[in-house]
Amino acid sequence: MESWDSRTTTLIGNNATTALANSHVLIVGVGGVGAYVAEMLCRAGVGSISIIDNDVVNKTNLNRQIIALNSTLGQFKVDVLAARLKDINSNVIVNTYNIFLRDDCTTDILSRYRYNYVVDAIDTLSPKTYLIYHAVQMGIPIISSMGAGGKIDSFGVKIEDISKSEYCHLARAVRKRLSRLGIKHGVAVAYSTEIVHSNTLTTAVNEPNKLTTPGTISYMPAIFGCHIAAYVIQQLIKQNGNQ
Repeated sequence: MESWDSRTTTLIGNNATTALANSHVLIVGVGGVGAYVAEMLCRAGVGSISIIDNDVVNKTNLNRQIIALNSTLGQFKVDVLAARLKDINSNVIVNTYNIFLRDDCTTDILSRYRYNYVVDAIDTLSPKTYLIYHAVQMGIPIISSMGAGGKIDSFGVKIEDISKSEYCHLARAVRKRLSRLGIKHGVAVAYSTEIVHSNTLTTAVNEPNKLTTPGTISYMPAIFGCHIAAYVIQQLIKQNGNQ
C-alpha cells in the first residue's frame, strides 16, 4: 500500500523526503500568503511547522485565504490552519502562537527552536523589518513576502535578492529600513513587478497598523505562497546535500 507521500518520494527521492520530514519552518503571518505556504510545505512532507498570527478569520478574507470559509468565520487563523495541516498529515508537528509579533518578542520566538527556515508573511512594516533583521543576525535563512495586494498579473511574481526588488512599494520601504540597520542584500523576497495604482487602494478601517488597504484577487496570494513554498522546499533539500 502506498504511503500518503509516495508521489513526492517518487519525484525527489528518499533522502530528500527524509530531509523535509526532519525540517522545521517558522511562518509568521498565516493570512493570504502564509497559509498557502504552510499548506504546500505540509503536503510536501515538512515535519515541523510553527505558525504565528493573532488575527481571526473574517468575511473580507473569503475572496483569497485558503483557511477562510463561512464555517471558520470568527475563529483564530492559527487554530484553523493547525487543524487543516493535521488533517493533511497527522504526523506533522504544528506549534501555534496566537500573538502579534512585536519587536520585543521577535528574538524570543526565533530562539525557541532550531528553525531550518523562516517565512515572513507579515503585512505591517515594523515587525516585518525586525523579523528579517533578527533572523539575519542569528544566521537563520529567511524569505520575505512583499505585497500581493493591488496586483492582478500572475506573471509578474518573482523571487530575487531584496537588493534587486523593483516597483514594489513595500519592498522599497523594507529595503530602506534594513539599510539603516546595515542590511542591503542577502535576503530573498517574493515580489511582483506590477505597479499598484492608487485606485486599487482604500482607507484602512479597523486596522491600526495600516493607512490603506489594497484590493485583492483570489489567486495572487496563492501564487506568492506557492512561489515561496517551492523556494523553501528546494532550499531545505539543498541544506541536506540532496541536490
